[in-house]
Amino acid sequence: MRVDEIRQLSYEEIQQRLGDAREELFNLRFQWSSGQLRDNNRLTQVKRDIARMLTVSRERELELEWEKSELEEEEVAV
Repeated sequence: MRVDEIRQLSYEEIQQRLGDAREELFNLRFQWSSGQLRDNNRLTQVKRDIARMLTVSRERELELEWEKSELEEEEVAV
């Protein structure tokens, strides 16, 4: 999943996909440890997807905090 695709998702959709990706990662790790995993690259892809989703989620949190602090500064100035 690309970053621009993730940025188009809502917060709830990101959280849902993040949960799904974490579950898939768990299953892939289980397959890897039991020697049944055929595509080792999928582990890396899922890890990176999780990191991308967490990054976009954190960016949004920081943006909301920044906007909130800007509003508070404006109220103090008035």
